Amino acid sequence: MKLLDEIVLWPDERLTDTCEEISEITDEIRDIAKRMLQDMYATDGVGLAAPQIGILKRMVVIDVDYPDGQKNPFVLINPEVITADGEPRTYNEGCLSFPGITVPVTRPSHVVVHAQNLDGDLMQYEAEGDLFAVCLQHEIDHINGITMPDHLGPTARMEVLQRYHEALAAGAKPGETSFDEDE
Repeated sequence: MKLLDEIVLWPDERLTDTCEEISEITDEIRDIAKRMLQDMYATDGVGLAAPQIGILKRMVVIDVDYPDGQKNPFVLINPEVITADGEPRTYNEGCLSFPGITVPVTRPSHVVVHAQNLDGDLMQYEAEGDLFAVCLQHEIDHINGITMPDHLGPTARMEVLQRYHEALAAGAKPGETSFDEDE
């Protein structure tokens, strides 16, 4: 199976489920994290949540430095947003589970997240006004069963999902996005 085939695409129900907490960091959890990082890098993504590969666990991987040629991955186990504030900012977000489109999502510009790393240490991640802030919120949304279109009103959501279906029909694959001028 190719890595791209492992990415769960909307409307798969696993993308709308709330994921289970991870009670113990085992070798299986470490293997899942390794697989998630491989999938993320293979699709040129900057983040991936476990439900996007069909695993309903509260785990995400993020590496916003990778597009600049430098790997700096984070594995977050049971991440929780502690603070989400600051000036709201709209960012055209892409998602491996919604190939071929971007969606304008408005989020707080500042976020503080607590999570365990693979060693079981409690970590704090803080970001403001950058891709890391967006990515933290986007991936944590995934483990809570929330997808990009869920942030839109009914009409905009229908339009985005229509574009998504058209992109899929045209052969869009995970990691491919479009940047429409009218978004």
